[in-house]
Amino acid sequence: MTDFDIIGKLTKQEKVNPIIRNKITNTFVIDIPSPIAHYYNRFGHENKPRTILLVTKNPISFEGILRATKRINEKYNTNIEGAKSEIKLGRRKFNGIRLKGVERYSDIPQIQQYYLENGFEFAKNVKMSKDTDSLIRVNKFFKIHKVAEDIYQSPNNNDRYYLAIPHDLTWDEFRDVTFDIKNNVNVSGYDVAKGIFYSSRGIIDMIRIIKPEISLNEVKEVRDKYIDRLS
Repeated sequence: MTDFDIIGKLTKQEKVNPIIRNKITNTFVIDIPSPIAHYYNRFGHENKPRTILLVTKNPISFEGILRATKRINEKYNTNIEGAKSEIKLGRRKFNGIRLKGVERYSDIPQIQQYYLENGFEFAKNVKMSKDTDSLIRVNKFFKIHKVAEDIYQSPNNNDRYYLAIPHDLTWDEFRDVTFDIKNNVNVSGYDVAKGIFYSSRGIIDMIRIIKPEISLNEVKEVRDKYIDRLS
C-alpha cells in the first residue's frame, strides 16, 4: 500500500478544556483531548498534549500557518504540525492554529512566542468551563493509504479510517444520520466526524471513524450503513 498526502477539512464535535497556566498571560489557548482519551488513559499512555488550539486575534490563512510552522520547525528543531482551525463555543466563533506534536504542556508558551515572532497575534483570554461542548473545523493535510474501495486508513494510526460517502451532509443531517446508525449497527464505541478531501476528481465527501483495534470488517459495516442511508 502506498501512503499519500491529501488536503482536506474535518468537522467534529468535541468537549474541550481551557489551558489556564501553561500559556502566555492573557491569551486564549484550548486543550482538545483525544475523542477516545478514556481508552488511552486506561492503558497508561503518557499524559501529554494531543491537540492544542492557539486562538488568534484575527482570521488567518492555511498557507500562512504552514509557512510559519515550517520556519519554526527548521529554526528550533521542533516537530509540530500546524493547521488552520475554527471553533464554535455556543454562539461565538474563534479562529486559531491547531497544533499537534507538542511534547509537554509547559512547552506551549515558548511555541506561542515562536508564532508571535512570525507575525501572529493571539486573542485575549476568554473564560470557559471544563468540558465545554464545541464544534471544530480543521483544514489540514491527511496522510492516508487505500485499504478497500472508497476506504482509507491512516498509516500513523491504524485505529483511524476515512470512508467516502456519496454526497455532503449539513451538520444537523450528519448528526441525525449518525445517531440512527449508531443505534442500528453491531459496531460500538467508535468516534465519528465528517469531512472532505480535495482531489483532482473534485471534492470527496467522507466520514472519519476512530476506534481502538477496529477491524476492517467493522469499518465496512459502518460504511455500508451510511451508503444505505445516503443512496
